[in-house]
Amino acid sequence: MIITENNEKILIKEILKNLGVNEEDANIVTQVVLDADLKGFTSHGIGRFPQYIKTIDANNIKITGDIEIVRETESIAVIDGHSLFGQVVAYKAMELAIQKAKKTGIGMVGVHNSNHFGVTGFYSDLATKENCIGLTFANTEPAIAPLNAKKPVIGTNPIAISIPNHKTFIATDMATSTTARGKILEWERKGEELPPNTALDKDGNPTTDPSEALDGSILAFGSFKGYALAFIIELMCGPLVGAACGSDVKGTANYKEKCTKGDLFVAIDPDKFVGYDVFEVGIDKYIDEIREDGGFVPGDIEDKRIADHKENGMPIDETLYNQLKEICDGLDIDIDKYIDQ
Repeated sequence: MIITENNEKILIKEILKNLGVNEEDANIVTQVVLDADLKGFTSHGIGRFPQYIKTIDANNIKITGDIEIVRETESIAVIDGHSLFGQVVAYKAMELAIQKAKKTGIGMVGVHNSNHFGVTGFYSDLATKENCIGLTFANTEPAIAPLNAKKPVIGTNPIAISIPNHKTFIATDMATSTTARGKILEWERKGEELPPNTALDKDGNPTTDPSEALDGSILAFGSFKGYALAFIIELMCGPLVGAACGSDVKGTANYKEKCTKGDLFVAIDPDKFVGYDVFEVGIDKYIDEIREDGGFVPGDIEDKRIADHKENGMPIDETLYNQLKEICDGLDIDIDKYIDQ
């Protein structure tokens, strides 16, 4: 089954509006969901959408209200998201970081009391649209066990960095674990095994069974290097922004629990450093050097996926179709208008 870019956009918006979500928020959530699928991060796109609906039903995503800036300086702010859609809170947080960067050179906005916000790179990409460098960090429910331990107390803790450039999409977006938890949930949904050396079961033994991995722990990428990076992000997105960390982080995968994780959004304006034009000339020269030898630039793979998915649509597996159909049936929406069997 296939869903086109336009049909996914219409379907997500129709579901959200039928649930009572306002136009602005529905547009933001739809943008983020679609961005993930176009880039090939299906675990964080429409595949994650049923979780959001369940979280609304559990009253852990609020569909009305607004964010609150609880602390602020010229370059820094801390936001209470009041349990709104994570996508909406994150979008507004990065917008504020960009505004501050345009004034002072750098803006940093921390968030607590929000929700799962989808694909991390969407928000760092937002900064590039204003000729700023964007960085996004988040912590999640525990999934990684510390080195020399078995109990997960660190999240998969993603990091995304996007660099503005008028010729090439330059971005990296990755979990600090070998794979994102969302991908393991997706493999479980599809009945597929994990790649080797991805996760451990609850007894600390290697496993390729997604269910065992979800009950156990995911390995950090690059051994101690990934673990150390995940650890630092845990602190930056927990104590620094007034959110939980470690085993106190809940609600990013379990819709029945209030989400307690934190996020940190950073925007940097190169024009305040050397001038934007000088910055971009240096980037172009370096990229040319890489491409002359046939090298890839971070972002090239996503760029190709976007082009392919815009032309050919995006796959929907049978289990996901059934989950979406159940949602649509409850809202009197004909899902088959949007999905090609």
